Amino acid sequence: MSSMKVKRTLQDVEKKITAFFRDHGRMPTYSEIAEIIGVRSKSVVHFWVAKLLSAGILQKDAKGFLSFLRNPRALKLAGEVCAGFPSPAEEELRDIISFDEYLIRNPDTSFLLSVTGDSMIDAGIQEKDLVIVEKNKDPKDGDIILAEVDGNWTMKYFRRKGKMVILEAANSKYPPIVPRMDLRIAGVIMAVVRKYHK
Repeated sequence: MSSMKVKRTLQDVEKKITAFFRDHGRMPTYSEIAEIIGVRSKSVVHFWVAKLLSAGILQKDAKGFLSFLRNPRALKLAGEVCAGFPSPAEEELRDIISFDEYLIRNPDTSFLLSVTGDSMIDAGIQEKDLVIVEKNKDPKDGDIILAEVDGNWTMKYFRRKGKMVILEAANSKYPPIVPRMDLRIAGVIMAVVRKYHK
């Protein structure tokens, strides 16, 4: 019995690798690529990876790890909508946005935290929201920061009054905090993420 030769296109291979990434949240290994595109030869896998690299679909870092040039989980931007009065979003899709790229400017120095408490509620930050914190960033007056104050961690507005630093809540129930001994600023809050439905 003669085996049927499968004709593959660059788009087919890209779709299969993209589907794997969406299902597993990571890039497939070369062995997994061979399995998902239905080949046995490593040289064939290298051929398709080279094609994807030259087409600008994949990129390779200094350690040889593959990643997508554009995040496959990016969403299409469908236009604008007025929050005050209903206005239909434009049907024409304008662009594609990856939330990672939109929200996180410096991934290597950023991390996520889950919010507890209501001290920043008037700044639009509620309990169970996620905040993106960027480390090694000097805060400006009015920035929201993550800080360790006299041994306790908190998230507050950073206020500088002369040489004095005051940390202010965004809730009138909480008084301002003036560090007595130690103040260690861990990072600046760059974004807040809220999920309305699970």
